[in-house]
Amino acid sequence: MVRVVLFKTPARMPALLLASVLLLLQGCSLLPSKKDATEDGTQAVTADSSSSSSEDGATRREAFTLEVHGPDAVRDYLALHLEIQRYTRLPDLGATELSRLMVAAEANARELLATLGYFTPTLTLELKETPGEKTPRKVVVTVEPGEATRVKAVDIRFSDAIAADPSAAAQREAIQSAWTLQSGQLFTQQAWDNAKAVGLRSLTSKRYATGSIANSRANIDADRGEAQLGITYASGPAYRFGPVDVRGAQRYDADGARRIARVPTGADYDQQKLLDAQQRLASSGYYDSVFLTLDTDGTDPQAAPVIAQVREAPLQKVVLGAGFTTDGGPRLSIDHVHNQMPLLGWRAVSKLSVDRETQSLGTDWNGIPGDDGWRWFGSGLLKREVSGTYDVDSGRLRAGRGRTGDRIDRSLFLQYDYATNRGDGAPPSASAVSANWTWTGRYFDSNDAPSRGQGLALELGLGQTLIGERAPFVRSYARWLGILPLGRVQGSDGTQARNSRLQFRAEAGAVVAKDSAQIPSTLMFLTGGDTTVRGYSYRQIGTERADGTIVAGRYMGVASVEWQRPIVWNGKLSDWESAAFVDAGSVADQVGELKAKVGVGVGARWRSPVGPVQADVAYGVDVKKFRLHLRLGFTF
Repeated sequence: MVRVVLFKTPARMPALLLASVLLLLQGCSLLPSKKDATEDGTQAVTADSSSSSSEDGATRREAFTLEVHGPDAVRDYLALHLEIQRYTRLPDLGATELSRLMVAAEANARELLATLGYFTPTLTLELKETPGEKTPRKVVVTVEPGEATRVKAVDIRFSDAIAADPSAAAQREAIQSAWTLQSGQLFTQQAWDNAKAVGLRSLTSKRYATGSIANSRANIDADRGEAQLGITYASGPAYRFGPVDVRGAQRYDADGARRIARVPTGADYDQQKLLDAQQRLASSGYYDSVFLTLDTDGTDPQAAPVIAQVREAPLQKVVLGAGFTTDGGPRLSIDHVHNQMPLLGWRAVSKLSVDRETQSLGTDWNGIPGDDGWRWFGSGLLKREVSGTYDVDSGRLRAGRGRTGDRIDRSLFLQYDYATNRGDGAPPSASAVSANWTWTGRYFDSNDAPSRGQGLALELGLGQTLIGERAPFVRSYARWLGILPLGRVQGSDGTQARNSRLQFRAEAGAVVAKDSAQIPSTLMFLTGGDTTVRGYSYRQIGTERADGTIVAGRYMGVASVEWQRPIVWNGKLSDWESAAFVDAGSVADQVGELKAKVGVGVGARWRSPVGPVQADVAYGVDVKKFRLHLRLGFTF
């Protein structure tokens, strides 16, 4: 990287010349480099600091204290990074040596201020004797940073394949338009470095995997407070995905790994597609670790191999789990995984789960996708749960085919259901068979913690009841989530910004059949809880009978709107967000009887390393009670 810096400074040249001479003198080390510090100065300071607390049971007195006076924008930064502060605990540091250190400290302060965009500062360094205070001396640095430097113009250029390829025009324009240090903005070294790095990531994320920065420059006119920026990105050749080379496969079929990964062979290189393929392999359960890389050492960039380095998971494993939800309370679970079932060769996951509201035992069997992406699956589930006022014992068998895509999931399956309601006045037992179709589309900017986009899920089932009068029925269900950015929230430091958002959610369900048809309650609807209508307990909202009991109903509607806004703390954008929301939902056996039950509340969101954490306090208007709701992660 080439950097040209032109600035004018009021510093006196004799002082700088003296500092240069002193640095050459043997036996007098002024502000040594990191390498020198590890060999002598820093080790001596550290040894003194650690031993002084144990020597005669007292801490050795510091040689001096450091005070920095000036505007907030520079004061804390200098106080944290000035090299002279490393010598505060240096034993036997005299006034003469400290004065020499101050000469070098002035040059060090000017370098630090330059990284913040202040190239014409006025500095005053004073050495004061303070025998009656904590330390015998005090170094006072007074700063007047002067005019901040702003970006005058930015010149972004390209070389190699991207410069001459007409099909790369959109990528060139995207890099230029997304440049983060625009004309008129404050120039700092950090902002300059960040802008270059963001542009390089945008270059190498698509097609040009070996792109680099050919050269960059920042011409500073300190008198005018202007910065002329220029950078040239060298793209290297354009790459396309070649064959997948699976390494480390022993127990599980390497062709199966390729079908799970679904790397688009022959397509232009896209880093996100490579990460998505890596995530599909990692989440398949067949591997403990997965790492996908594009092999750029080959001779043909138009068919660059994708190397999949895998470490296989054990054939079988048992996982014990514990958790807590505000819907169900404490939860214990036992999972058994078999990655290669006898005869079928499918993957089976069986799970026993127990909490306050639900006890279930289920198993899911999944085959490896074929070349077309479709796979066979089967599942079975036994469950006991609280359903409205009553307890329900239910069972379900399911078998069919499904396909998981980058954004769209689809499935077709046959299903058998039965449900037995327990309690005085409980609805009659029921069972049914049905043919079902499901479709889910996810169009978020991130599947883990989205800040914009939408998702839509649709279900349609055609079935027939098996107990009592055999009657046909149609079951439909739809769910939608939309996230709309409102505007940028930025801290006073100007280094980061994040969108505030409006989040909209809607659900609707219907079971259409004769009034006399005995539909299993597990195919009908209840709502309320952490992910539906907050302010109400889990599945508390249903069809209310004349005696006050609540049962599952044939029609359901839910709507929610939520405002989420990032929180700025001490001038910096934090990982926390505030939220305010209104939820409403209703369940009934007739469309005309739907009457919304409303919940309102506020909450906090934390962007934790393991996913978003949601904490809400909601007031159920109908039940006139407050309720706490906690949730980890995002799913749709």
